[in-house]
Amino acid sequence: MAKQIELEQYPTGPHIASRLLYTAENSFGDVTDKVVADFGCGCGTLGLAAALLGAEHVIGFDIDAESIEIAYSNADELELDMDFVQCDIRNLGLSDRNIDTVVMNPPFGTRKKGADMEFLSVALKVASQAVYSLHKTTTRDHIKRTALRDYNARSAEVVCELRFDVPQLYKFHKKKEVDVAVDLWRFVPKTDRSKDS
Repeated sequence: MAKQIELEQYPTGPHIASRLLYTAENSFGDVTDKVVADFGCGCGTLGLAAALLGAEHVIGFDIDAESIEIAYSNADELELDMDFVQCDIRNLGLSDRNIDTVVMNPPFGTRKKGADMEFLSVALKVASQAVYSLHKTTTRDHIKRTALRDYNARSAEVVCELRFDVPQLYKFHKKKEVDVAVDLWRFVPKTDRSKDS
């Protein structure tokens, strides 16, 4: 698969994926029997893990058609029933909060400033229960302030700090691999109404 640099496509490694989903399920109960959305799903790593943990339903969203094809193939190979939607997350029109939990490894915003925040803004509009997201540790204060002040988050908590191994994928990468400090966040959205009303 040809990675697209403007989309900041980097694979979510097994260590980070397992840590994110393990924490979401075992510490907070946000996966099993829940409707989970994987924003910027790429090849489907986070969504597949949610399905394997017993999510009621998983939907992967990505703008890249080739990524969606690979994610669908991966789900098929694992015999998991998942849906995939090719769309620009910024144009997502889900407002009835049928999604309980959003999991995502958004673009860090190094190529397009604020790309990670666009993902977070939409996630907090559609999730009824929680949003799990990875962001560069260097942006911690900005992420917390913006989520609480501008993005409808009731709470914003760094659950753990991780190291994201960014492999040499693009021509401009000078090093074979770079370790980036990232925070795993759990955001709880403010909800205007209860889910059952």
